[in-house]
Amino acid sequence: MSRLGSLGARLYRGEVGYDFVAKRMIWYGLSILITITAIVGLSVRGLHMGIEFSGGAVFTTPKTSISADEARDKAEESAEGHTAIAQKLGNGGLRIQISDLDTEAAQPVQKALAKELGVESSKINTQLVGPSWGEEIAKKAWQGLAIFMLLVVIYLAIAFEWRMALAALIALVHDLTITVGVYALVGFEVTPGTVIGLLTILGYSLYDTVVVFDGLREGAKGLTKQTRYTYSEIANRSLNGTLVRSINTTVVALLPVAALLFIGGGFLGAGMLNDISLALFVGLAAGAYSSIFIATPLVADLKERDPQMKALATRVRAKRAAAAARAESSGKAAPADDADDEDPEDPEDVDPRDAADEEAEREEAAAGVVGQRGTEPARPQSSTRNQPGRNRGRGRPSGKRR
Repeated sequence: MSRLGSLGARLYRGEVGYDFVAKRMIWYGLSILITITAIVGLSVRGLHMGIEFSGGAVFTTPKTSISADEARDKAEESAEGHTAIAQKLGNGGLRIQISDLDTEAAQPVQKALAKELGVESSKINTQLVGPSWGEEIAKKAWQGLAIFMLLVVIYLAIAFEWRMALAALIALVHDLTITVGVYALVGFEVTPGTVIGLLTILGYSLYDTVVVFDGLREGAKGLTKQTRYTYSEIANRSLNGTLVRSINTTVVALLPVAALLFIGGGFLGAGMLNDISLALFVGLAAGAYSSIFIATPLVADLKERDPQMKALATRVRAKRAAAAARAESSGKAAPADDADDEDPEDPEDVDPRDAADEEAEREEAAAGVVGQRGTEPARPQSSTRNQPGRNRGRGRPSGKRR
């Protein structure tokens, strides 16, 4: 077994672990700092909306020797103050995009580009997007995002509980805010591909969070019947149990996205890949962070406010204090682990997850005994009658009946 696999098994069994939940104030502070930076960037620079949302014109030229910078300068000069974006295509042509440009203003730009390239105006393909159509697309995108968030909350509230639904919603908003803020700071154009990327990373972040929540739900069964662990400690154990899995899936998902962003968009000049790859890269990283450092600690915070969990935490602390006092009075060091003064016969010292495993083992053993008895051949009665010292009947010793 590899070292990472061995570490994952030890984390799952609770032999090793890092206390993420106890240090949650550090993660909260870091997330607030990142979120404030993203909001400031969004407020100062704003989003650079593509023509699909703001309307405008896209000019596609045939193969030419003119650079993208020269074509951009010529287009901005002809568009009289409008900002142009020029990209070199794989076939040697150019793609010039100008936002907020209507049909009447697009004709001079088309003629100027044709003159600059030395071709006829009909050779330059022009696509116009009206502002009303762009506003409708933006409206539909926001509606789809709102419906997605609503369905997520309803599903988690039914499948788990409202505290987990609220924590997952906060984590999703956290990921969305960071991704949009990075878009504003970098200055990338927001296109339909960006919206697709956002929905994709929200789904990925939700999946990672649900995996941790599922382990937490299983680990918290029968929690109030024992005095070994608090809810926060069970949450931390569940988080450590899925930590290696979360890291593996995140790294595997980020590698192809990084290839799209840095190799495809950077070295190869495929600028259109940047729209979706940047959203995926930032969102996947933020989603992995939020599922580990935000969602589960938030659930533990909300759950610890419950009266039953407060009473459980009080009992756990009292038992550990009593164990420490007994150890001090006897001259021994107090136990360092969570299982202070464990008594295997005490039902309150039984780990909920261990109890569930033992119950499953008992059921499997019972099923095995039944199957064995059903297939075992019948023994002749004479073999037991003629053996001295054997009991006859049901629990009745051999001899005369009184």
